[in-house]
Amino acid sequence: MSDDSTQRFDRRTFLKATGAVGAAAATSGVVAATPGREPGPKKDEILVGVSAGQGDVEKNVAQHVPGNAEVVHTNDNLRYAAVKFPSSANEEAKANFIETVTSKKGIKYAEKNATHKAFASTNDPKRSQQYAPQQVESPSAWDNVSGFGDSSVTIAVVDTGADYNHVDLDGNYKSNPGYDFVDNDSDPAPPDPSSEQHGTHVSGCAAAVVDDGTGVVGQGNSSLINGRALGPNGGSTSDIADAVEWATDQGADIINMSLGGGGYSSTMKNAVQYAVNNGALPICAAGNDGTSSVSYPAAYSECMAISAVDSSENLASFSQYGDVDLAAPGVDVLSTIPNDDYAEFSGTSMATPVTSGVAGLTLAKHSSLGPSGLRSHLKATAKDIGLSSDKQGAGQVNAYNAVTTTPGDGGGDDGGDDGGSGDTTTSTASGSLSSYYDYDDYSYGWNYSSPSQVEVVLDGPSDADFDLYVNTGTTSSPTTSDYDYRSYTADSQESILIDTPDDSTDMQIRVDSYSGSGSYDLTITETQ
Repeated sequence: MSDDSTQRFDRRTFLKATGAVGAAAATSGVVAATPGREPGPKKDEILVGVSAGQGDVEKNVAQHVPGNAEVVHTNDNLRYAAVKFPSSANEEAKANFIETVTSKKGIKYAEKNATHKAFASTNDPKRSQQYAPQQVESPSAWDNVSGFGDSSVTIAVVDTGADYNHVDLDGNYKSNPGYDFVDNDSDPAPPDPSSEQHGTHVSGCAAAVVDDGTGVVGQGNSSLINGRALGPNGGSTSDIADAVEWATDQGADIINMSLGGGGYSSTMKNAVQYAVNNGALPICAAGNDGTSSVSYPAAYSECMAISAVDSSENLASFSQYGDVDLAAPGVDVLSTIPNDDYAEFSGTSMATPVTSGVAGLTLAKHSSLGPSGLRSHLKATAKDIGLSSDKQGAGQVNAYNAVTTTPGDGGGDDGGDDGGSGDTTTSTASGSLSSYYDYDDYSYGWNYSSPSQVEVVLDGPSDADFDLYVNTGTTSSPTTSDYDYRSYTADSQESILIDTPDDSTDMQIRVDSYSGSGSYDLTITETQ
């Protein structure tokens, strides 16, 4: 351990005048699926994460793969490989491989390549009056935003393919409309539009062209791109994670994921953390099982979890609830479907792009907001619709409040999860770790009483693998096996975002070297 292992964030010593924390958007190209892979679910695959500083991902994994399996796909940026077993292999063989490979040096994790599904159900098409834009007050917001939005704001729809040539979408879809991670090509249009309507409907909920004299409206005129990661039978963790990485590298400001399933995944956690670290806010569907906990990826702390309400602002019977951030209309929502048609769908899949569309409209007015600031502002300006905080989060997303309120001024009609004033303070400490057994512990004293949010960011060496652990509401330091929050990617760029943190004691932080050595910066941004 280093000599000063229990440093305290003394503001007289460590407080530095720092700007917004964030990494420049990466410039890597599209990570393509290996030719010959089957699209959709990949139940016979195991995803294996390789720690930074351990060299080539494929070589590190391949040496541990049994003779009846093979490496079929790698992502060098997210540092994982997909290992495919024959369909005849039993679950015991896969479980044995996971146990064996995770004991090897440099292997960070191994997990099944889970299947994710779109979160929506459909009704017969109707040509009725839209209620969702009015309910979140988007038309009132348009009076305060030039052009009903800003084409420089990009919303990435990670979903099934989308009919980007739809008469009500083509004005907002970019000239390079996306990428198909299912079929490995540059055209994200669904091969069979009748079986893949979801991504087109989601696109319209967010950004069907406003003021074009045609069909329906979205929440504003943001630009759209589509990462096709789901087929008719769902999609794999690896395809979705690759699509999230791609969307981030395309400069997306918001990544809409109206999908879920499969539980916690290190691969997906790394992908959404990569998005936030590089300037994109993931907004995700809470799920449609009606249970009291939200699905993944919405449950990751990096993502905003969205529940669904109906036109009377009651929680939808199907909507999952619990640790949600916001609510939005998601019952009988009229939007675009392929072949220039329209239909009403229901699901948290619809509530999510309504929120994403409002987020895009918000950035058209407040362009300086990064992912953390946008998240805080949407919550601070949400409207209390009388539901408990586990059902509405901070309230129903409200476009008018979000656009007309200056970030940091609070405002809106906050629900049970108070968004606070939006004022922030930032502290930074620097340190170094010498080897894989080294760590530093910190104790952080709060600046604000009852802060609405705290973000802890670790920026370490590129050739090492440092991890970040946090405890709140206790004086005990976290460990690698006992912690409240953890950021555990395969490199040294880690972040933890906590809404309404427990400030009854100082926050306890550990920076741990999983492998390698070098210097790091630890930055804490606290929001009132």
